[in-house]
Amino acid sequence: MHVYFFGAGKADGTKDDKNLLGGKGAGLAEMTNLGIPVPPGFTITTEVCTHYTQHGGVYPPDLKDDVQEALRRVEDLVGARFGDAANPLLVSVRSGARASMPGMMDTILNLGLNDDTCAGLVARTGDRRFALDAYRRFITMYSDIVLRVGRSRFEEALARRRAAANVQHDHQVPAEALAELVAEYKQIVREATGKPFPTDPAEQLWGAISAVFRSWNNDRAVTYRKMYDIPETWGTAVNVQAMVFGNQGEDCATGVAFTRDPSTGERRFFGEYLPNAQGEDVVAGIRTPLHLTRANGAGSLEERLPEAYASLVAVYQKLEKHFRDMQDIEFTVQRGKLWLLQTRNAKRTARAAVKVAVDMVAEGLIDRDTALLRVDPGTIDQLLHPTLDPKAPRKAIAKGLPASPGAVNGHVVFSAEEAEEEADKGRRVILVRTETSPEDISGMKVARGILTSRGGMTSHAAVVARGMGKCCVAGTTEIDVDEAKGQFTVRGTIVKRGDNITLDGSTGEVFLGEIPTIPATLFDEFKTVLKWADEVRRLKVRANADTPDDARIAREFGAEGIGLCRTEHMFFAPERIAAVREMILSADEAGRRAALAKILPMQREDFVGIFKAMEGLPVTIRLLDPPLHEFLPVEREDLEELAREMKVDYETLRRRRAALAEFNPMLGHRGCRLAITFPEIYEVQTQAIAEAAVEVARAGIKVIPEIMIPLVAVEEEIAKMRELVTRVCDAVFAAAGVRPDYTVGTMIELPRACVVADEIARHADFFSFGTNDLTQTVFGLSRDDAGKFLPAYVERGVLPKDPFVALDRGGVGAMMRIAIERGRKTKPRIKLGICGEHGGEPSSVEFCHEIGLDYVSCSPFRVPVARLVAGQSTVRGTAAISSTA
Repeated sequence: MHVYFFGAGKADGTKDDKNLLGGKGAGLAEMTNLGIPVPPGFTITTEVCTHYTQHGGVYPPDLKDDVQEALRRVEDLVGARFGDAANPLLVSVRSGARASMPGMMDTILNLGLNDDTCAGLVARTGDRRFALDAYRRFITMYSDIVLRVGRSRFEEALARRRAAANVQHDHQVPAEALAELVAEYKQIVREATGKPFPTDPAEQLWGAISAVFRSWNNDRAVTYRKMYDIPETWGTAVNVQAMVFGNQGEDCATGVAFTRDPSTGERRFFGEYLPNAQGEDVVAGIRTPLHLTRANGAGSLEERLPEAYASLVAVYQKLEKHFRDMQDIEFTVQRGKLWLLQTRNAKRTARAAVKVAVDMVAEGLIDRDTALLRVDPGTIDQLLHPTLDPKAPRKAIAKGLPASPGAVNGHVVFSAEEAEEEADKGRRVILVRTETSPEDISGMKVARGILTSRGGMTSHAAVVARGMGKCCVAGTTEIDVDEAKGQFTVRGTIVKRGDNITLDGSTGEVFLGEIPTIPATLFDEFKTVLKWADEVRRLKVRANADTPDDARIAREFGAEGIGLCRTEHMFFAPERIAAVREMILSADEAGRRAALAKILPMQREDFVGIFKAMEGLPVTIRLLDPPLHEFLPVEREDLEELAREMKVDYETLRRRRAALAEFNPMLGHRGCRLAITFPEIYEVQTQAIAEAAVEVARAGIKVIPEIMIPLVAVEEEIAKMRELVTRVCDAVFAAAGVRPDYTVGTMIELPRACVVADEIARHADFFSFGTNDLTQTVFGLSRDDAGKFLPAYVERGVLPKDPFVALDRGGVGAMMRIAIERGRKTKPRIKLGICGEHGGEPSSVEFCHEIGLDYVSCSPFRVPVARLVAGQSTVRGTAAISSTA
């Protein structure tokens, strides 16, 4: 069945047929079945769109007969005939996908008009101006959408007629001028196409149907689908419906309404309308719409057409109660009678979504589980970070990857030192780098935002910025950063040191100048939703945090522990980096131990602060992971300056830097491999952890350290590291007479570790999947370089999503399943978590729930997102079990 009819209180479909009829078609069918006044019509299914697309614009063989039969039924109900010069039926042809895509596809109104049917419409209505206005609108729409004659030529001609008539608005243009305009429009079409404007209504109808199906793949629709992960295979339906006219006089109107405020979620009828107009006028902005309600100003629909307004109120209340969700309604009033043209679940801001969900639970419309599923976790970042003022004008100069959300503005600086200097003066700064390195940490800390021209979603800049809650736009390949000159260029625009720019980390856009922002607030309804999620979720949520301040923020956001504390980030403070570099330059173990002895009290102090902040909650501390060369500068001038500071020969320092350099550091001398070579590094770090645990425990604070060994690939690596950690901890605890509980585990971030997880589990109390590196090693990708080509992979359908953003279930996820199965075979109660950046991405968190992880860990500002998704995953799982029982 390719065509579904609706009209006179009966419809072939229902609201449950959204996949087949699209959202609009399903809504029209449901409203018809509810007895709501809907102009009769029919829906051509999304399956036809798929067939049309896959078969080069050819329709199923029986479609034309089905359409003709449905059209006949519409004619019978309306009492008019399609193409009849004496009593013409006019129709609209509208798109309607299963997911709401407002304005992305095409609509044609008043179809069926030609010179003869226009004369018939004049005779039937007695209103020549109305008929000619409908005719000129139809020619414009049909020419633009079907014939692909640019709309601008028609708009220019209309503007000339308005000027000649000395009127401001289209509805004021007199009938005679409209008649001349119709003739001019037809001449424009002939000049542009070499053919006359089509006059056969049947030809017009099939031209419009085909154009709407084609619009599924127009540029704006494709872009919108990518933004909201709408599959290309879904297709759109086409709705053909008898026209009702809001432009037939002063007792006519058209408008759009929301059953609640879509910005705030407040329970109030909200919308706009225009008298004597058609729907396109409301959205085109040609005339300023009026409010629906008297309370919002003069000229309201409530005042002008009170009976129609009362009908609209009754309908909206009925629809919201029936659909149990906030509705977006399109309506027309013709000669005082209300007609509904659409209802759909309304688009809304994150704040509105949360408030509506909570309010509807209180009103008894939905239950808590439904409320949880109503909140889109992908929009929650709007509630946790400042956002750009939607009313402020803006024009993007570049676009990169939305690496860390928020919206900030500030003055451009090009080095960490500049950032610190300017911040000390009280200036807001944006740190702009080709790419960041660990040495930039102090500048990143004081900057309001970070912009890089290289790197991906899990690059150093992205990961650190998310951990700090800083706005970051990474991999902005359009910009050319010249740090020496203190400027960057983008498409001919030069932005210099000190210039003001604005970053939107939620979209990846970069703007010139300062754009106002709106601060984030955690309001009561949001706390309520998170509380409901906490009550049902199985999956625990921890945070990645490297400092006591990070830990406190994480706890405020509801983190149930720290899943990743990266000790290397503690080394880059100016007073510490010198000791680290002294260790690197040491020629023997004694020299390294002497340097490490200077680091020991600093690390111990860090851990004391973190343990106190996370009192009673587990803290997973990853021992040193990056290769040692990352702690030394790269450029000659920086090395020369460091040589002077350390009072060593430049050549000695250069040779040591060269000796440490690696062709592929990500796969080089790092992680536990460092400790196999230089065990004293992990010994001192473990000593700092154990001593901090003793100090905090003596203060009566419960401490739960979890010591994590990175980059394990071989059983003997974890065996040796466990022995090292146990030996040091036992010695510290024996000397102190205090023995806090602790565990030892490993990061699973290499394919081999997944395959031999049963062997590794013999020596590990927990596994934590480091999915950033696991993604790199499974795919054979460098996350810092992949940003150059991964966008093309996604755009061309090679990959569904960037695997550094959303966890790759088929490859990386499969390796995780292997590790889980084999690890639990050896140790059934082994604790399993994830600490890569995927731990805060909604679809990845849902996958972690599905495969049975015990917890996810993410940056502090993504903890609420993970809590919500964990709750939603439980609800969906329970619903799935119930449906199959």
